[in-house]
Amino acid sequence: MSRSPSPRTLADWQAMAAGLDFESRAFLDDAFVDAVSGDTFTSTNPASGETLARVASCDAPDAERAVSVARETFAGGEWSRLAPGKRKKILLRLADLMEANKHELALIDTLDMGKPVKSSLGDMAGAIACIRYQAECIDKLYGEVAPTGEESLALVLREPIGVVAAIVPWNFPLMMTAWKIAPALAAGNSVILKPSEKSPLSALRLAQLAKEAGIPRGVFQVLPGFGHTVGKALALSMEVDCLAFTGSTAVGKQLMQYAGQSNLKRVYLECGGKSPNIVFADCKELDKVASHAAAAIFHNQGEVCIAGSRLLVENSIREAFIDKVLAAAESMQPGDPLDPESFMGAIVDETQYRRILDYIRQGVEEGARLRTGGQALDGPGLFIPPTVFDGVTPQMTIGREEIFGPVLAVFGFDTEEEAVAMANDTPYGLAAGLWSQDIDRIMRVTRRLQSGQVFVNNWAGGDQTMPFGGVKQSGNGRDKSHHSLEEYSSLKSVWISLAT
Repeated sequence: MSRSPSPRTLADWQAMAAGLDFESRAFLDDAFVDAVSGDTFTSTNPASGETLARVASCDAPDAERAVSVARETFAGGEWSRLAPGKRKKILLRLADLMEANKHELALIDTLDMGKPVKSSLGDMAGAIACIRYQAECIDKLYGEVAPTGEESLALVLREPIGVVAAIVPWNFPLMMTAWKIAPALAAGNSVILKPSEKSPLSALRLAQLAKEAGIPRGVFQVLPGFGHTVGKALALSMEVDCLAFTGSTAVGKQLMQYAGQSNLKRVYLECGGKSPNIVFADCKELDKVASHAAAAIFHNQGEVCIAGSRLLVENSIREAFIDKVLAAAESMQPGDPLDPESFMGAIVDETQYRRILDYIRQGVEEGARLRTGGQALDGPGLFIPPTVFDGVTPQMTIGREEIFGPVLAVFGFDTEEEAVAMANDTPYGLAAGLWSQDIDRIMRVTRRLQSGQVFVNNWAGGDQTMPFGGVKQSGNGRDKSHHSLEEYSSLKSVWISLAT
């Protein structure tokens, strides 16, 4: 399948989908196995309602076995003590296999969670780049020699932590997986991955590729299942040394409690967001800026942690700018996720679909002005069009809570001071954007925004060299860049006496 011609049309992708055979068992101790309980859950295509697979539903016994295998493997040293250059070679082989199978992997994510296949292909490029970047980093990071007198030698060594449990979300299934496992594996850890029950299938296909690439037994395992079962068991395990999580703030707080109840394992969190996107009147090319502002919230159906869901526009241009955003949104309507021309796809499942519609209803009831969208589309599948509210105030529910859907809340402001105060008036701090031609203002506002990352005259820019993560209740971890390796390694100080 991976060697077939690249699919280009809706018909091509449909034909490819018809030939898919999903692996749906857990990958544990170098083999695909059913859950100990025999339980399964249904993976459903949200664009059609079609059942894709019955997936193994792992629980505490599966977690216990996987952790035991991971601990044994780590202690054995086949991976943890393998020379960095050799780990690098295997991870690069994995990246090559992902590249060879990128259309299949993209298709799996599209079928599993509803995102447009064009977006999934972009995710695959990001996932592959992440694996390659972290693989290349690992044999280029040096330890340290501390300054001492001639009677001593002081070394600072960087070592793998041990067993890492990674819990990843459903909205960017394979890309978020790569962001977690690439630095953890590169550093020499044994990794247990729990994909979201809403989009587990690409992680299981990745396990097949990891085995083919030569990652040793027990170094990478995949346990599909639910957060309150296998996820909780991993978080409470006394033998898991590090927990890496991307998801909601509520679940992040729960995981930190589990760490405290168990072994004080490291917990790295990338949680929710309600990101402000600030447009000042002095910015140029308003049509282009409006298109970017619309894409910042409607990309991936708004199911994005850094979605620019709060649009703050200087009042002197607000009415004209909103008209341009509405025009841009008109070209971003949802369509068949397998159609390469579709900008938006389906909402991941019924629960999220109903949640988004409830927020839209609240927005209307609280007095926000609905400018477009707001109604689910007729027909099969879970589709909600771009929805824009104007006249939103910070007290309104849609202006404060993370919706995780294609719903834009527009605020007006008159002064820079007001814009900054409004932008920071949130418990979150994952991302922020600002559009201006005034370099002095850019530097002032950038420094004052309480956010882990700030996009200036763009939205969501960056590559593998830039760390990704938030502040406040958006979490404390950092994905991407060489900084992520610090989270999956420990420092060991060694003081050697040279005195005779």
